[in-house]
Amino acid sequence: MRKRDGSPAAVVEGLAGWVPPRVVVNEELPEAWEVDDAWVRRRTGIGTRHWTDPGTSTGDLALEAAGRAMAVAGHPRIDAVVVATSTPDRPMPAMAPQLAARMGLGPVAAWDVSAACSGFVYALATAAGVLAAGIADRVLLVATDVYSTLLAPDDRSAGVVFADGAGAVVLRRGERGVPGSVLGFDLGSDGTFHDLIEVPGGGALERSAPERYAPGDRYFRMNGREVFQHAVTRMTESSRSVLRSVGWRVEDVDRFVGHQANARILRAVGERLAVPAQRQIANIDRVGNTGAASIPLALADAASRGELRPGQRVLLTSFGAGLTWGSAALVWPDLARVPPVADTVSVPAASPAADDSPHPALSGTART
Repeated sequence: MRKRDGSPAAVVEGLAGWVPPRVVVNEELPEAWEVDDAWVRRRTGIGTRHWTDPGTSTGDLALEAAGRAMAVAGHPRIDAVVVATSTPDRPMPAMAPQLAARMGLGPVAAWDVSAACSGFVYALATAAGVLAAGIADRVLLVATDVYSTLLAPDDRSAGVVFADGAGAVVLRRGERGVPGSVLGFDLGSDGTFHDLIEVPGGGALERSAPERYAPGDRYFRMNGREVFQHAVTRMTESSRSVLRSVGWRVEDVDRFVGHQANARILRAVGERLAVPAQRQIANIDRVGNTGAASIPLALADAASRGELRPGQRVLLTSFGAGLTWGSAALVWPDLARVPPVADTVSVPAASPAADDSPHPALSGTART
């Protein structure tokens, strides 16, 4: 652990996650997708995922996760609310002000961050900056996505992977080196590859020239084969960069949490970094890829199971549309009991001997 140096830092004092009650096992996936449980597990490591029921919004998931995180933190006074999402309830206004109002937090500062699956790390950096600058003493950060609303009915490559969920943290202004302190960040982007992961329609471009768009352009699409390589490379490089910035070696990392994109990417990044499997945290087997929510959900899930201990050095890394990527290093806090993210049975993830053909949600290849 780094010694305290008196400089300001964001300190985690509350954490929780939430997934909607509806559990979708592989056997329940649409027959038209022509997939079975073994096929999905081999290529994704996913056994179950959670999808919302009609009428449940991204904001509803955010509210549940936020309330749980606030309870863990002891319901402190909040000065600012940040919501990371790429599936907002509406294009405008931002979701954060309504979340603050629903929680009765008063006229606090509130804004959204849009960085797709990198959203949590980007929002964490934003919140840390606000705290370090003295603009706020406490920030509630919620990462929430409902990807099931963006899935094209005929796109099994994305359908078998993406899911819904929310994760939240309460951050206070503190000092570097104390348990819970966030020590450093590495952020990056490359907009030249903006079309590798996108929802083409639904925005100002479509409204300005609707004749150029089809109904299917409002659904999520991804060039999986290229995304796979970018994700592995960028998360590996970003992880190494943030480790250098905080003075850690890979062997100093007690727990490694990557964006839960799919089991194959997680395994590849872990191998390139040489992080032992027993130090890696993953829950994609039970919740799927939940976008911006994936890292806080994985953290909350691990904390509720006793897999994280105060003082442990934790490395986070993410990758998403944009393209965007980001990593963070923190010292794990001493939290009150973190509640389970869902009452579901654990499903084994894909083994290292899983099929090495390209991941379906990252390649679009047909089933064989």
